[in-house]
Amino acid sequence: MTKRRVYLGTNTKMYKSIAQTCSFLKELSELTAGLSREHLELFVIPSYTALEAARKAAPPSIIKLGAQNMAWLDEGPLTGEISPLMLREVGVEIVEIGHSERRHIFREDLETIRKKVLCAARHGFTVLLCVGETTEEKEAGCMDDALRIQLKSALHGLSPEYLSRLWVAYEPVWAIGENGTPASREYAEARHKALRETLCQLFGQGAAEVVPLLYGGSVNSENAVGLIGMDHIDGLFIGRSAWDARRFSAIIRDVLDSVYR
Repeated sequence: MTKRRVYLGTNTKMYKSIAQTCSFLKELSELTAGLSREHLELFVIPSYTALEAARKAAPPSIIKLGAQNMAWLDEGPLTGEISPLMLREVGVEIVEIGHSERRHIFREDLETIRKKVLCAARHGFTVLLCVGETTEEKEAGCMDDALRIQLKSALHGLSPEYLSRLWVAYEPVWAIGENGTPASREYAEARHKALRETLCQLFGQGAAEVVPLLYGGSVNSENAVGLIGMDHIDGLFIGRSAWDARRFSAIIRDVLDSVYR
């Protein structure tokens, strides 16, 4: 039986200084160095200011490095933004786009997210597209409709040739953050199934199957194994439970043991 590939990573948001980020990455690298990367994709997405030092702290063969956001232009009068060329300079491989905080706090609309996705894909990055429904959409029973709109809008105009570098993270808005409530594995599985069906509608069954679907939203040591055991969940995008290297390493090992035992 062919082993599935497991995607495990974290976004440290606006936490961790450069020194803290490097210390975290070095320790995580050492703790996980003995794990085969043949079926494991391990990634960390730190703050912009830590990116250059972070790339030196952990080899890409051990930990892939991502950026939390990116502008849709190579250069231009966009004060406070960062371009794909700048990210490429510091060794970034993944770009996270459409996180709920970008959508709801910074008011990034569907068209802005779409332009970022297309730009990141064109520059050869792996695109980590985040989608998720609000509490109101969940209570109204239109969570799948919300996810389909976000997914279809973000991927409109994307050539199928870029699908091998597309990851989708399902992160329900109500499950994210310090006071978030994790989705049950059955609820998360149903949303992932809806996302997979939407990808198949857009690109066809064979093409869509290569896109990994990750769950994020209050993932921890108690629910990680249950979530990864679901058929349509290919990985976990973990928050504060992964910000301690030893705790993250323990989750990684538990997940891999449950998948490959």
